[in-house]
Amino acid sequence: MTSALHTRVCELLGCRYPIIQTGMGWVSGARLTAATSAAGGFGILGAVTMTLAEMEEAIASVRSKTDRPFGVNLRPDQADLDDRIAILVREHVKLASFAGPPSKDVVGRLKGAGILTMPTVGARRHAEKMAGIGVDLLIAQGGEGGGHTGEVPTSLLLPSVVDAVSIPVIGAGGFSDGRGLVAALAYGASGIAMGTRFLLTQESTVPDGVKDLYVKTPVTGTVVTRHIDGAPQRVIRTEVIDGLERAGWFRRFWRSLGNAFRFRRATGGTRLGLLREARAMQQHQELPLAQLLMAANAPMMTRASMVEGRPEVGILPTGQVVGVIDELPTVAALVERIVADAEATLARLAGPAPVTRSLKSV
Repeated sequence: MTSALHTRVCELLGCRYPIIQTGMGWVSGARLTAATSAAGGFGILGAVTMTLAEMEEAIASVRSKTDRPFGVNLRPDQADLDDRIAILVREHVKLASFAGPPSKDVVGRLKGAGILTMPTVGARRHAEKMAGIGVDLLIAQGGEGGGHTGEVPTSLLLPSVVDAVSIPVIGAGGFSDGRGLVAALAYGASGIAMGTRFLLTQESTVPDGVKDLYVKTPVTGTVVTRHIDGAPQRVIRTEVIDGLERAGWFRRFWRSLGNAFRFRRATGGTRLGLLREARAMQQHQELPLAQLLMAANAPMMTRASMVEGRPEVGILPTGQVVGVIDELPTVAALVERIVADAEATLARLAGPAPVTRSLKSV
């Protein structure tokens, strides 16, 4: 009999378990991605913050560590998106994931090359639109999720998205264990995606001191703020966040612009390249240029914490689930535990086996 944990996502992605590690910038590099896929889940490289050369190197590194399929996370409004897609096609990467909505043309080009497309949505109408342009599967992330997030909780968003589309849906926002996986399946999802839970593993390259801050954060220790880049983003509440929220718009803008230029230098770009990219983003998202320039602020503030180990000047993107995580297992141990917990939960829900009694002739 086929296990309830072997879902449409497993068939589509070629993974053993419907457990996906999301593509987190500065966090989900080759080591974490490879470990997740090797453990039976599905790892995704956080390539948005990588240069083209770094992305190629990371893909090769994952391949050197596991023969299991994996994905690469991209941004739909990147100025060099065509070059990145070309690399994915050449390297036969299984899936391209997007935090924002890819265009119909991009989805078509990926599909024509045999690459699956998976965007993340936070509303039913967005899921319907993405399904309408031909994406293969999608992540529905509830408001509990980390980083840029919406307002609708997972318990309401996930079943409504499942009802709205016929393609496989993966739940995100608030998941960390096997009980959550079973709950997502009960809502009709085909699996779960987790960021914070995988960030807090031994294979994650986030500095130990920063991981310690995450582990010590209570459920009430996060906040959704628009003061980083203008869009709602869930982070751990720190003095940096309090300072940003107290600062005026003008001060935040110039601080963001300086970080934007530093981000472009760190990823091999120039100031002119930043302006060109902002213009491309403006055409794609139809947002004010000032806000789009501020959007480049978040990667550098995330890098300060996740790469440089300086949370006193950086930000700590996180899901609300951080408040229930208190240890740092290996990825293999984490995946194994989630699967065991899910199977135990399913067995408990099925109830005890019926007792059969034989009738003796008299």
